Amino acid sequence: MKKVIVLMIAVVLTGATYAQGGGMRRTVEERVKSVMERLAPLSLDKDQTTKTDSVFTDFYKAQDKMREEMMAGGGQPDRQAMMEKVQKMNGERDEKLKKIFTDAQFKKFKDEIEPAMRPQRGGGGGNGGGGGQQ
Repeated sequence: MKKVIVLMIAVVLTGATYAQGGGMRRTVEERVKSVMERLAPLSLDKDQTTKTDSVFTDFYKAQDKMREEMMAGGGQPDRQAMMEKVQKMNGERDEKLKKIFTDAQFKKFKDEIEPAMRPQRGGGGGNGGGGGQQ
């Protein structure tokens, strides 16, 4: 169950990337710049910054390619297959980042920075709202 929740969050994060900026698609470069700004608390050195930029550039290009393939297929995409692809992409990205970051930096990325990168959902649901607080 935990894996399904993590995968769904990843799918939402992937889809919401395009929803930012009034529905305009952000370029790979814009998304990488945004992530690199969020990684500032990790105090990456120049080599780490260069390698991390490359990892996220490849990651976002792979996301775009996956999205294009899904759109080209028409019809409803296979959610299970999509979630498996997203999980694999996230895992590959994380393995590359583990080789770049120190253990403390990677832990901070996973515990603090990555969750903050996920889109914040408004008060949809049936709980009477509450999503308008910021």
